[in-house]
Amino acid sequence: MPVKKYHHGDLKNALIKAGIEILSKEGVHGLSLRKVAQKAGVSHTAPYSHFADKQSLIAAISIEGFRTIYELLDGVIQRYQGKPLRQLVEGAWAYVQFALSDPAHFKVTLSSVLEREKDYPAFVEMSHKGFGTVVGIVETCQAAGVLRPGPADVEAISVWSTVHGFVSLLLEGQIYHSILERYTVRELLISCLAHVTLVELTPESYSEMEPSGIYIYPAISTPA
Repeated sequence: MPVKKYHHGDLKNALIKAGIEILSKEGVHGLSLRKVAQKAGVSHTAPYSHFADKQSLIAAISIEGFRTIYELLDGVIQRYQGKPLRQLVEGAWAYVQFALSDPAHFKVTLSSVLEREKDYPAFVEMSHKGFGTVVGIVETCQAAGVLRPGPADVEAISVWSTVHGFVSLLLEGQIYHSILERYTVRELLISCLAHVTLVELTPESYSEMEPSGIYIYPAISTPA
């Protein structure tokens, strides 16, 4: 197999992509820098110019995943300033879109495959930054009476749990096709959010797709 040549910076991204693909199919035990090098089409020593070991590669994968979440949520905050409920809906929708458009990366990012997280300051910083945007949306919604009062970080966990649980059911094909035939994914998400908001929130109010949506996700497998 010919060895590929990459421009500066491209190799790291190629290795991360290869690592995500291997993790999604074989799990953490099937991942090795040698396998990643082979999949990326580079020499078996090439990954060591960026990653000391398998865990450092997993950290890099997770960092990029949390960076995506942060950038999506921050974009929502900037776009819908002064519209708390819209921030909540579109922030949750952006999270769902990332999960459905790149489920392998999403699952690795939100998994526990990274050991000794504190050994990777960049990971800790980016994951906290991502959660910080969730807290920021919650604080804005609390101030507007959209979400119940109380510690914003605790309420953020409640909101995140609702959205993440919904995403997990989708990714695992646990939402029946008879339901998905009657409602769109976005409408179902809004129905879930309606259980945590203090104001009326109906699928009809926010059912339209965002015209500037970035992601196109594949068909969802569902139980019969």
